[in-house]
Amino acid sequence: MLSCSLEGSPQLPAGEDPDALYAQRENLEAARRAAEIWDATLQQDPGDFEAAWKLARARYWLGGRASGRDVKVEHEAGEAAARRAIAIRLERPEGHFWLAANLGALAETQGRLTGLRLRGEIKRELERVLAIEPAFQQGSADRALGRWYLKVPGLFGGSRSKAEMHLRRSLTYNPHSTASLFFLAETLIAGDRDDEAREALQNVLDAPLDPQWAPEDREFKRKAKDLLNTLGPD
Repeated sequence: MLSCSLEGSPQLPAGEDPDALYAQRENLEAARRAAEIWDATLQQDPGDFEAAWKLARARYWLGGRASGRDVKVEHEAGEAAARRAIAIRLERPEGHFWLAANLGALAETQGRLTGLRLRGEIKRELERVLAIEPAFQQGSADRALGRWYLKVPGLFGGSRSKAEMHLRRSLTYNPHSTASLFFLAETLIAGDRDDEAREALQNVLDAPLDPQWAPEDREFKRKAKDLLNTLGPD
């Protein structure tokens, strides 16, 4: 918790826990308050690694649910927080991963030229996570690299076969990952393998909720249902 004893420091209500607030992130006000607390903590102590990477994660979540200019604002704030985390603890995976995540969101939302400009750094940061801790967050770096290889044009390094390879590798850490299964389904659809994609999407729907990632799981289940409907029957 952020100490309230220093003169001029932010005054937080007693018992306000940013981790508990972030656990309720489907309520965006709770997520915003968690981000505010981590931001205030980091301003008070620029060397607080936990506050830095958790702020980057919170900004990523908020950016994904923002609209208009706020999308860019949130993800750029997440990028800055992640770079701070890397400066504090270069050898830890959290900063590298959430930097790649926020840059990836900017690449997807801010136009083709932005995506092409950021693609190299995104890939390097994810590869750094793999070098540090391949199993980090249930294979999140492999999952994100799978999406990278799917979304980047072939002329600039994209590859459906490499996308599938990384996504299947990520599933070795958690076979029920709704994110990995959904991205795998997208990759299979891109390769005209609709029957296999239907199976992956059904696995998303059947997957148990992960207590740590339940909000994300619910979102991917909704997306899987919608995508399955667009594919139609076998």
